[in-house]
Order: sequence, then C-alpha cells, then structure tokens
Amino acid sequence: MALVTTGLVVLDCAEPEKLAEFYRELLEAEHVDASANRVEIRAADGFRLALRRDMNATAPSWPRPENSLQAHLEFVAEDLDGVERKIVSLGGRPTESGDPNGPTEERGYADPAGHSFTVRRGVPTAPKQG
Repeated sequence: MALVTTGLVVLDCAEPEKLAEFYRELLEAEHVDASANRVEIRAADGFRLALRRDMNATAPSWPRPENSLQAHLEFVAEDLDGVERKIVSLGGRPTESGDPNGPTEERGYADPAGHSFTVRRGVPTAPKQG
C-alpha cells in the first residue's frame, strides 16, 4: 500500500474564496472542503486544487525574474476560443496568445490573483523552448 495516497496543487492568494470560485467555474468543479484559510475543489476528472490564504501573497511576475513563476497550471481543451471567453468572463486575463492570424496550440493566462496557467489543445507537438 502506498504511503502517500493523493496529491493536489495548492496556490497561495489573498482571497481563496474568490479564486476558488474562478477555478470552480472554469473547471466545472465542486467544493470539497473549506475552512477560514483554505478552500479545496475537485473537478469531474479528479483533479484537485486548493487555494490557501496568504495575506502577503504576491502575484508571480513571469516572465520577469523578480518574482519567478512559483507555480504553473496547465489545462487541455479543444475549443481554445471558447475557453478564453470563459476565462475572461470569470476575471482572468490573457498573457500570451501566439499568432493572432491563426489557431494557436497553447495560450497563456493569469487568474484573478495573477497566477499563470496555460490552456493547450491536445498533446504538445514539441517541447517548449526557454
């Protein structure tokens, strides 16, 4: 029997309730647990994400080096335009979009607290450089 039975990503932020709602809506997830300083959600595919209160949290500054990436989430979708509309409607913002004249395979975003994440179509065709 495994000593560790599960794992999840935890993001620090000033307002975990608000950020949990952003990801709950984006992933069509359900609340699993909540306390005064932490909210956890679980998506239908089993992906778990927790948001932990840190009143001194600062948003990552990637790609600038002064505050680094800290964490990076990646999601997979077929309708990148539809996902982008939903992200923006929930308070997220695009940070990278590739060539505006054609479909892109990967797009970068920031959630309302400034954490970066990527939405990509299918399996990446080549490793990311840099």
